[in-house]
Order: sequence, then C-alpha cells, then structure tokens
Amino acid sequence: MNIENRIEALGIKLPVPPLPVANYVACKKSGNLVYVSGQGPIIEGKQLYKGKVGSGVNCQEGYQAARFCGINLLAQLKAFLGDLDKVKQVIHLKGFVASDNHFTEQPLVVNGASDLMVEVFGDSGRHTRCALGTNVLPTDIPVEVELVVEITE
Repeated sequence: MNIENRIEALGIKLPVPPLPVANYVACKKSGNLVYVSGQGPIIEGKQLYKGKVGSGVNCQEGYQAARFCGINLLAQLKAFLGDLDKVKQVIHLKGFVASDNHFTEQPLVVNGASDLMVEVFGDSGRHTRCALGTNVLPTDIPVEVELVVEITE
C-alpha cells in the first residue's frame, strides 16, 4: 500500500497547503532532508481552533488541532515532493502549544501530530520530538507543528 492510499484509507483528504504568511518558504531541502515550516490547524483557509490549551481549548481539542497541523505538514510535503512515497522516514517533529499558565500536558497535545505520522508512515513515522508550551501563537492558534523528514533520492 502506498502512502497516499494509506492516507485515503484513514479517511483523510489532504487540503490545498496553506501559503506562507510571512518571509519564509513552506519547505526547504538540504541533502536528503526536507524541513517543513510550522503549520497550524488551518484547513482551506479556515482556522479550526482558537485560543490557549487549558483555557478555552481542552486537551482533546488541542490533540485534534495538532492532528490538523500534521495533515497540513503532509499536504506541504506532497506539494513539494509530488509523491509522499519519497519520504523514507520522519526524523523530527516539534510542536508548540499555546498554553495557559497551569497547563502541563503539551506532550499529550502534540501526540495528535505524532500519532498521525505513525498511522501514515508506520514504523518509518516514528521520530524524535519536542513538545513546547508557549504563551501565544500567530493568529491565536492553539498549536503549531514543524517537521523534518528524510527522503529517497
């Protein structure tokens, strides 16, 4: 089963990837690594979640927001590579969670993106990771996730 068939079997439709909103590129290749800029839970121009996790956004909603970030990461990779089967393995995932001062479950939120990578790529989707809390993210999104993958040449 190829990766795009697996995505379809999971009931996921990759959206048109969001355009960068500032002075950066969505993806950058260096050697056999592709770095994907941080993605938020914005699908087809619609911001799906707003606010801080722990006040206004609960942990499960944060998890879903991170999953949508992961879907956007896949959409960016598809647009950049043309074929997701070029992804050899997921190397590193970094998630930022806009959190209230008492919320400490950032790893559970970022699991939304991590779980998706394993669902899509199997063992090749297992990665190193960082889950960080922050006070605010652009446009008041609750989660932003970035990714590094190794590709086949």
